[in-house]
Amino acid sequence: MIFLINSFSKEFDKKLINLIPEKQIGSKHLYNAMKYTIKVGGKRLRPLLLTEISNLLEVKNEHSFRAAASVEMIHCYSLVHDDLPSMDNDDLRRGKPSTHIKFGESTAILAGNSLLTLAFEIIADKKFNIDTKIKLNLIKKLSECAGHVGIAGGQFL
Repeated sequence: MIFLINSFSKEFDKKLINLIPEKQIGSKHLYNAMKYTIKVGGKRLRPLLLTEISNLLEVKNEHSFRAAASVEMIHCYSLVHDDLPSMDNDDLRRGKPSTHIKFGESTAILAGNSLLTLAFEIIADKKFNIDTKIKLNLIKKLSECAGHVGIAGGQFL
């Protein structure tokens, strides 16, 4: 099981980083902060579970990857914001400097916000060629999970 998690995480991270549109981001500093946030790592259990369930349901790999990438981008954004001085004020994340320690607080906020919006861009992209009703439902569910009835609401409480 550990081998499966490690193997999946390494491959998934490479593909996830490639979704950050380096050329469209006006600042190398912001791009590096977003990339760093993803590279800090983690077990990637959310995308692993989503991918495995998708395999059982015979969902196309590209479709399950896009959904898993969106979920993980939202998770990464939440960790960046959770570590901020105004929230939990954590200097370390997974044994490495938190994004706000390495890049500054304002850059960390913008990197987190960028990862959150990128999650929705990944789903909304025309390359994600799925039924429009399914796509809209996925966007709605992701926004609920990330927003006031999900992560943001939970952090407030």
